[in-house]
Amino acid sequence: MKFLVKFFKWIAIFLVSIIILTYIFNVDYLLRAVRTIYFKGYTTAYLEDYKEFPNREIKKGLSQPWAIADDYNTIPATETLQKTHKELQTIAYLIIKNDSIWHESYLDGFDKNSKTNSFSMAKSVVTMAMGKAIMEGKMKSLDQKVTDYFPELKGKYAKEVTIGDLSSMASGLSWEEEYYSPFSILTRAYFDDNLKDIILDLDIIEKPGQSFKYLSGATQLLAMCVEKATGEHLSDYVSKHFWQPMGAENEALWQLDEAPDGIEKAYCCIASNARDFARFGKLYLNNGKWNGHQLLDSAFVKKCITPRFEKSPEYGYGWWMHEIKGKKLFYMRGHLGQFVIVIPEDDLIIVRLGHLKGLQTKTDPHSNDLYIYVEETYKMLAQNNKKK
Repeated sequence: MKFLVKFFKWIAIFLVSIIILTYIFNVDYLLRAVRTIYFKGYTTAYLEDYKEFPNREIKKGLSQPWAIADDYNTIPATETLQKTHKELQTIAYLIIKNDSIWHESYLDGFDKNSKTNSFSMAKSVVTMAMGKAIMEGKMKSLDQKVTDYFPELKGKYAKEVTIGDLSSMASGLSWEEEYYSPFSILTRAYFDDNLKDIILDLDIIEKPGQSFKYLSGATQLLAMCVEKATGEHLSDYVSKHFWQPMGAENEALWQLDEAPDGIEKAYCCIASNARDFARFGKLYLNNGKWNGHQLLDSAFVKKCITPRFEKSPEYGYGWWMHEIKGKKLFYMRGHLGQFVIVIPEDDLIIVRLGHLKGLQTKTDPHSNDLYIYVEETYKMLAQNNKKK
């Protein structure tokens, strides 16, 4: 008995010592990481981790349900697509053709109302919020300097970086995009409770506006600028100008760094569902117009889905682009394979949500599952045409 008492005493001392050391070395955010992610068996953020963090609601207005196609779900997923769903643990797959839901699959206990983490698909939404602020005259243009909002911004090139540089991933920010290291700046940003100070403690170390370099910190800084320019929480601004006018069927949640008055983790972390995420794709498919109302300037929408840099044709302003089998497309993308894919030529939107992403190589900026989702969708559509 004495041995057990002594044993647990030393365990307690060890754990307290570890906690003290995390504060001494300024890595106390790891305590939150351990509690919310690592102790649950994950090595990175996961689809339903929004339940472990404080959130701000993106309020819905009057719902506008999607139309359902007459031949809804008459064509099953192809064998390749079913195999991919199983291997990459897809939880939602949605095909919207001609503004109607044509195919819809939910797996692993999820359904059309289940909320899951958008991850970096939120970056497209932040750019949209910036575009709306410009449209309203609350921000001047893509060329507006970030120091107009944060004169304390540090680094050799701090006075040169613009909000357009942040949106197009040409910021020059001192940031490393490392998802699986517990000591990376990205991990700190995800779990720390003072995100604003983390971002403003970084330097602009490279000349901005020169080339594409994907950095989540750039989007976070952009969101902070939007919040200052509008005087509103990002969630409230997105609700008022997008979520409600687009008729989302469910409220969404945006993770905060702390409760109740923290800021949104804007580079990621909108919790919603496939049907409502698809609305962002529809808005861009229709050049910023929704039911006759111009929610976003059409010239701005075109700018977003046009590459800024010739050497990086895969990215514009907040949106990814590609061409597959002769079909030009643009898309929102998030960690672990979250996609909203838009193919304007065929009035087509594809949404995929799930636990794992396909193979990403250094030679192709697009993961291999993107090709599968597009190609197999077209096979399903071709099979449907044969049936008619």
